[in-house]
Amino acid sequence: MNVIICNQRKELLNNLNIDVIKTLEGQFDADEIINMFRNFYYQRMILDITALKDYTDIKNLQKLSIALDMEKLILVLTDDEASALPSYLSKLISMGIYNFTRNVEGVLYLLNNPNSYRDVAQYHQLEDNQSAQVIYQGVETNYCRIIGIKNVTLQAGATTLAYMLVKSLKRKYNVVGVEVDDNKFNYFNDKSLESVLSKDLSKFLEKNNNKDVIIIDVNNSPIALSMAQEVIYLVEPSTIKLNELVSVKKNAFLELKDKKVILNKSLLSSKDVSELQYETKLNYLFNMPPLNERDKNIPMVDEFLVKLGFLKLQD
Repeated sequence: MNVIICNQRKELLNNLNIDVIKTLEGQFDADEIINMFRNFYYQRMILDITALKDYTDIKNLQKLSIALDMEKLILVLTDDEASALPSYLSKLISMGIYNFTRNVEGVLYLLNNPNSYRDVAQYHQLEDNQSAQVIYQGVETNYCRIIGIKNVTLQAGATTLAYMLVKSLKRKYNVVGVEVDDNKFNYFNDKSLESVLSKDLSKFLEKNNNKDVIIIDVNNSPIALSMAQEVIYLVEPSTIKLNELVSVKKNAFLELKDKKVILNKSLLSSKDVSELQYETKLNYLFNMPPLNERDKNIPMVDEFLVKLGFLKLQD
């Protein structure tokens, strides 16, 4: 069961369809929150930052970080600049507050996929970096977001999905796609896509650090895998593909634990997905059906990008 403490973001948090054991509305001192919840059992605390008095003074959040379990906290930031500055986010990370967002989608994502330090390390103590503006879990920062796409089952569709992500993101973001050690991007005839060898990827990323987003089709490159800030792993959930995967690598699903995995080119129903989650002991980030990459707008891709924390790409 979850706790919600809200103030100015009340309307936003009212849209959450989750189990709640306790809801507070108004403004509270850090000490008041600590006294109420120090010995109170809850799974997650969703805290509207405006419900904390003097929240712009980072010391008040520091009090919470000392007294309460920050792994259970999801901090809902405001639209004002004060709580979106890179310096402010860096201070949050220093206190062990890794889960922050500004929208409902971000809250729902973090409930099931809490961040570790590794997920936010690129934003830590980088106040002087003035590269591109990007949304991370709904929070504006000034850093290029580098997302890798990798097949787990054979031919799970990483190249085509990377292309569709770039095409959708272009509507609101400065984005480029790059494939490593292959040249299939050439077939899409899109100037936003490039192909490089592993040895040249570092130069490519440096050259494009003014972009909002870089999508990498990592293929089998360990260098590309290590350079991506986050990686989306693709599983095509047909019986043949799944059994083929397990026959080659018995611990394949165990190795995917705590990673961002989506079902791609999937015809599974919600019930089928639940059964597969039970069988593989994985929580899948998204169930992506077969798509037509020629479509100008692809709503399912847009929905997936919102789940990753990007702004809605169409009104």
